[in-house]
Amino acid sequence: MNITRRIGPDPHANGAQTSSLQGCPDILELEDGDFAIIGVDITDAAIGKLRFGAGCGPDERIIKIPRKTLVFAKADIPETL
Repeated sequence: MNITRRIGPDPHANGAQTSSLQGCPDILELEDGDFAIIGVDITDAAIGKLRFGAGCGPDERIIKIPRKTLVFAKADIPETL
């Protein structure tokens, strides 16, 4: 697995601070075209609140990222498969 690029701006651009001041929420594009998300693991809190038809397998986690991370990344997300 290789990361090809960040989707959206650097979360620390222009001196921006992240909540923990250590990591940062991020969206990364992988060489196979899939995406990896860096965010807060909310699996334990969210698993019982999933809507009908949604599920989280044993090898999956539910990750929370700030709304602005996804909104700012929108321009970098491909429109087609």
